[in-house]
Amino acid sequence: MVKFVKIFFMKNNFLKVQEVISEIGKVVVGQDMMIKRLLMGLFTNGHILLEGVPGLAKTLTVNTLAKVLKLNFNRIQFTPDLLPSDVIGTMIFNQKKSSFEVKKGPIFSNIILADEINRSPAKVQSALLESMQEKQVTIGENTFALDTPFLVLATQNPIDQEGTYPLPEAQRDRFMMKLNIDYPSKDEELLIMRRMTDLNSNTKIKAVLSKRDISSIKKSINDIKISESVEKYIVQIVFASRNPSSFNLDSIKDYLSFGASPRASINLSLAGKANAFMDNRDYVTPDDIKEVANDVLNHRIILNFEAEVDGITSSEIVSQILEKVEINS
Repeated sequence: MVKFVKIFFMKNNFLKVQEVISEIGKVVVGQDMMIKRLLMGLFTNGHILLEGVPGLAKTLTVNTLAKVLKLNFNRIQFTPDLLPSDVIGTMIFNQKKSSFEVKKGPIFSNIILADEINRSPAKVQSALLESMQEKQVTIGENTFALDTPFLVLATQNPIDQEGTYPLPEAQRDRFMMKLNIDYPSKDEELLIMRRMTDLNSNTKIKAVLSKRDISSIKKSINDIKISESVEKYIVQIVFASRNPSSFNLDSIKDYLSFGASPRASINLSLAGKANAFMDNRDYVTPDDIKEVANDVLNHRIILNFEAEVDGITSSEIVSQILEKVEINS
């Protein structure tokens, strides 16, 4: 009986998520992978780093997602003159009461779009990343818990890097996934052009999920089974990034400075469960892990100068690891 109830709720939650994707598709064209990954991050408490050239609907997608999910949304434009207090808040003096009061910053929301996070100095980046990790903010002597769900979606622009402050490796590791957003296809771009140049267009979207629904979906994902063999497969993949010679990967060992951290294993497991849920399954397969591996690992594998000279990318390293590492039943 308990198993039947779980299956019923999982199926119901799956249909709700499909409705969310459909509603977002009324506004956003072609970014199916990005939409799916954003939802996976939301449902597993994992933050997402988005990298892509301007004009690929990153901001539009996040804004639309917040509307469909009935969640509060704040966009923070990161600039060189931004201060940590501009993100988390500060103490202000109330002249009438002759006392200091807390003024909360834009971080107090459910979904945060940290636009061009690499445009601000390290202190500002650290203020945001600490909030992501601790799920709380300290202003003066007061500590405030952030609302749930809490999801940070940070964007980076891979071009025009003058005046930027790249995220250190340890801070990038706090993001569950890094998504490389690509250009749309010809047919998708034609549809985008027609939709965005229709001045009479007034597309309306409806809110689909509440916070209670999101909590239920999180429980469904948590109940998804992952076998010991798949768990060991995850660990093997991560260890291959640290000790490639042990997995007959001598071709990549000279390109690696550091392999993936233990956070990679944790996030591969969570992302695998979320991917299984997206496919309406209550168990994780090796293919689920393979499908999310690049997004979970590409920003955690640190390459050296030799790799840069030879034009080797972290995604290519991940692909070679997946080709070599086998799952043992």
